[in-house]
Amino acid sequence: MTGLPPSKTSELLDRRTRLLGPNVSTFYDEPVHLVKGDGVWLQDADGRRYLDCYNNVPHVGHCNKRVVDAICQQAAILNTHTRYLHEGILEYVSRLTGTFAKPLSTAILTCSGSEANDIALRMAEGMTGKRGIVATDATYHGNTTLVSHLSRSNVPEVGFGLGGYLRHVEAPDSYRISDPDGRRFASKVKDAIDDLEASGTGFAALIVCPLFLNEGFPTQANGWLQPAADVARAAGGLLICDEVQSGFGRSGSHFWAHQKQGVTPDIVTLGKPMGNGHPVAGVVTRSDVMACFRASFRYFNTFGGNPVSCAAAQAVLDELEANDLQGNAARIGRLAAERLSELAQKYEVIGDVRQSGMVFGAEFVRDRETREPASAFADRIVNALRQKGILLSKLGRYKNTLKIRPPMIFGEEHLDLLIRTLDETLAEMPLVPA
Repeated sequence: MTGLPPSKTSELLDRRTRLLGPNVSTFYDEPVHLVKGDGVWLQDADGRRYLDCYNNVPHVGHCNKRVVDAICQQAAILNTHTRYLHEGILEYVSRLTGTFAKPLSTAILTCSGSEANDIALRMAEGMTGKRGIVATDATYHGNTTLVSHLSRSNVPEVGFGLGGYLRHVEAPDSYRISDPDGRRFASKVKDAIDDLEASGTGFAALIVCPLFLNEGFPTQANGWLQPAADVARAAGGLLICDEVQSGFGRSGSHFWAHQKQGVTPDIVTLGKPMGNGHPVAGVVTRSDVMACFRASFRYFNTFGGNPVSCAAAQAVLDELEANDLQGNAARIGRLAAERLSELAQKYEVIGDVRQSGMVFGAEFVRDRETREPASAFADRIVNALRQKGILLSKLGRYKNTLKIRPPMIFGEEHLDLLIRTLDETLAEMPLVPA
């Protein structure tokens, strides 16, 4: 047994339930009690190190010195909200929007991706005068009351009657569904739009993660999303790309994953890695969309865009540029795909290998012919790797695909350790437990 003594773990879990309430999730059958982070490493209360192959929030590494120094220096000078003038937010937004194609030139800064997506949906309503939203049926976009309804797994039994404004379309799946050019997906989107219009709700926007990360990051040709974007715009709606997970160079080939898809969205939402763990997120859009939103909605965020958050976000951009971390994502991602493909030749349980920059993983199946998902097996692998000092997770419609999206500083030596340990674990783990 590794990690905390059972009595200590039990004590912490009891306190969590008492102080935070029931059903507060933890990763793994045996939760990890973390006390320290450094680069791609995490340390538990017993001093054991874990290789972090999962957390994309510390985008440039846990406790990155450049980011920590920027936070500390600005916190020692001033931190207040945006109803006072300050150069920090203007300098950051100018630099941030410079990474996008025109006409994406304005931004609102928030504290979380959930807030950003909530604003994006309101922007779409303001521009179209309609409220109908199309999303995939295996996605996640956040946890506000409105945004949580976009995810079928998150819809509460008691809600606010928002389901009537949403239509879910079949998520792409390059392993099981043939759709090489995205036209099948676009057809599904059109059907959903037609249904919204017929219902009287009307169509406002299509929202997707351009890498479809929660859906299992299916393999897609460049430009795959363009047909669906064309359908949405022909119907008078907007395209919202949720880059909370996929942005800031993680796709390797491009700074933003929508660029890899060959589309320019009307609205882009950002979050998670933006401040390397400091809570900063945002929405980038066209000037006309922003003007409409500002005229239609009274919006203010006390902490969004504060000087400390902007300093952290600036430091992340500095670190990405100084160390060519986008290039590193492309290089390590290619190596990861090669190494995982080698494991697939060795283990029949690996049905498919997928990768896009610093996002890679393997889908487990009980049978390669039927492609029956091996969801329970994936769960056992994730927990076994945790016991061996490797932290990762699983995702996809069937929760049978390894979710590997480490900090962008993840190197070849870290990949070697990951693959070696995964190989060892697969050799030990029967498909059906004894």
